[in-house]
Amino acid sequence: MRHARQGRKFGRKKGQRRSFITGLVHNLIMQDKITTTEARAKEMKSRVEKLVTIARKNDLAALRLLERRLPKASAYRLYHEVAPRYKNKRGGYVRVKKMTARRKRDNAPQAIIEFV
Repeated sequence: MRHARQGRKFGRKKGQRRSFITGLVHNLIMQDKITTTEARAKEMKSRVEKLVTIARKNDLAALRLLERRLPKASAYRLYHEVAPRYKNKRGGYVRVKKMTARRKRDNAPQAIIEFV
């Protein structure tokens, strides 16, 4: 039974799923806006917002924690460029906008995820 289990499986094992989500988060941080499926966007949103909250602390420990959780390039970009934008904001750093168009091959609902 899956009582109190959170998150989506995406048809992958735990390590593959973690790597998959990390890759999506990396792409979002580097590009500021990506188009993906609704399920992926919803899963990414909470992870990205937690990372931005860590980066907002603006100390060495926060940078090292980000480097452990993200590729180096996205950790630095999040820490030096993205997080300072939200210094006075208390949450809601990411927006998920649902699109009316669906993906051709499997008719999956699409969404745009972007920084506010």
